[in-house]
Amino acid sequence: MTAELGWRKALDGHFPPWIKVPYTVFVGLLVPVYWVAHGPANFLWFSDVALFGVLIVLWFEHRLLASMMALGVLLPELAWNVGFFGKLLTGTDVVGLAGYMFDPSIPLAVRGLSLFHVFLPPLLLWTVYRLGYDERALRAQTLLAWAVLPASALVATPENNVNWALGWGDHVPQPWMPGWLWVGFLMAAFPLVVYLPTDRLLRKWPGPRPGREDGPSRSPPR
Repeated sequence: MTAELGWRKALDGHFPPWIKVPYTVFVGLLVPVYWVAHGPANFLWFSDVALFGVLIVLWFEHRLLASMMALGVLLPELAWNVGFFGKLLTGTDVVGLAGYMFDPSIPLAVRGLSLFHVFLPPLLLWTVYRLGYDERALRAQTLLAWAVLPASALVATPENNVNWALGWGDHVPQPWMPGWLWVGFLMAAFPLVVYLPTDRLLRKWPGPRPGREDGPSRSPPR
């Protein structure tokens, strides 16, 4: 009886089963394919971290985690989509983030799974709309980035420049400064350039204003 109630509670809540279950299946398919195609280091990309974070959010309705994932990747994901759809429609990737999607040397199935970049931003915004934005996210996501970026530098290669830990664009490794200083630059740039503006936007995003508590709000918007 207790187990049945636990499953029922997990399937109810802010997020319906028709979102939770397909998303879970998708992540379950992506992990082994990416592991073989890109290696485990690829999962340190902030977008992949957000992909796993949203899985936890959908099942456990963790407000702070939802806010962190939205804060961390909304702007980079928007840039990815601009590059992808620009390349798709005009033949030019003006951003330079989604060129691999048109690389015939990468299996089509692998590239198809990377289309999660398209639906991840609206899904992130929806989770924040349902649960509310936790204002602690700026500090928490910054601390997470300060752990992920040095780890990325340890495993990144020119072929898989995880979180741009080796440099930007064609300059990999970047020639301007020592590697450790570049990582320090990224650790300052992400909070200031990416997280802080997104935090200001998400504070105004519609949704409950539940304060600092985690978990589901009592009266979610419909």
